[in-house]
Formats: sequence, structure tokens, C-alpha cells
Amino acid sequence: MNYVMSDIHGEYDKFLEMIQKINLQDEDTLYILGNVVDCGEEPIEVLTEMAERPNIYPIMGDCEQTAADVLTMLTEDISEGEIDKLRPETVQALSEWRTKGGSKTIEEFIRLTSEERQDVLDYLCDFSKFEIVDIDDKTYILVHRGLGDFENKGKKLKNYTILDLAFTDVDYNNKYFDDDSVFIVSGHVPTYKLCGEDKIYKSNNNICINCGVSEGRRLACLCLETMQEYYV
Repeated sequence: MNYVMSDIHGEYDKFLEMIQKINLQDEDTLYILGNVVDCGEEPIEVLTEMAERPNIYPIMGDCEQTAADVLTMLTEDISEGEIDKLRPETVQALSEWRTKGGSKTIEEFIRLTSEERQDVLDYLCDFSKFEIVDIDDKTYILVHRGLGDFENKGKKLKNYTILDLAFTDVDYNNKYFDDDSVFIVSGHVPTYKLCGEDKIYKSNNNICINCGVSEGRRLACLCLETMQEYYV
């Protein structure tokens, strides 16, 4: 089976609970559509758990891109177990990231050994921009935020940048492909802002699966073969 999950935001216990609920097997595949880090208490634990599971495929979210950029700067400034004098640009980047929920990620990252920090960075930087999954006669394009402005309709996927896919709002009122068998699955926007409920939202072949776990709501998971929805 192929499953999709998004916006875990450091909620490690909820993540493990969902893994158990879907009974994820070695032959299954779980795609995680970004924003694994920030906000919650245990973002590094979530990343470590993901990295240890070869059947989990992570997709870059805006939080991961920010983390990769800022933590690379921080790593260049700190030595084993100690924080040296940080460059002004690093201090500014850290400060801006903290205001967006990055405090726990930064704190946990600093406590790692230099080898562990590099492992985390290597893993983050290896996240894909998108994935395409074909199941029977349907095609699912998996991204963090969506395909951005509807004006991009017809743009080839290979030409999309991480700015398009992770930092630009999607228009759920529009259908991005004329082909009824093509669906976009994304996260980022909490679904209660789209439909008033913390449940998976579907509109115009767009499927949003971020149900706001970082805001005290629910973590969602969707099975692409059966369209069964799971919540914890």
C-alpha cells in the first residue's frame, strides 16, 4: 500500500501512533509531504525515525528548506559540544526562524554530536521536491504545498522550483490538470481553514491532508489505493 502523511511538526508520539494505526509494513511505502520539523517538542526524533525506515520517502516543505539553510550556517559556526562566536548573519537567520516555530529544532540540533548533526543535514538536504505515484488508472502528484498560482497551469513539473512547490499558495478553487485522473496531494494549509473541520479536504482534484496536529488538532494519513482516511 502507498500512504501519505504531512505536517507532523515534531509530534513524535502522534507520528508513532499513526505508524501503528496504519500497520505500516516493510513492503508498504509512506510518503511524508514536508513540514516534519518545527513547532512540536521532538522534531529531531521524528527525522531520526524517518531516516531509519527505508520505506519512508520525504518531500521538502518550507520548514525543511529553512532548517537545511539555517542549520548549515549554524554548523559552520559551532564546534563539537560548544558554540563559538556566531556570525551576524547566522544570528539573524536563527532569530527569524525562532519566530516561525524553529526553537525546538534548533535546541535539539545543538545537543547532537557533530556527526549526528551532519547526518541530520544530509538527510534534510536529500528530501525530494515532489513524487509521482501511479495507482491503477490514477496519477497522484505529491508535493508539500501544491502547484502554486493557477497561472502556472501547463508548466512542466521538472521546471518547478522549491519556491513554487513549498512556499507558494495553491488555489484549491481551480483544477490544475484537464485530465480527471490526475490528482495533487499536498499539506501545509490546515484543512479547518479550508472546510471548517480537521479532516482531509478534497476539491477540484486537489487533496489537502494537513489536519492541524501542530495546532492541537489531528494528524491525518491517506491510503492512495483505497482512499481510506486515518486520524490520530
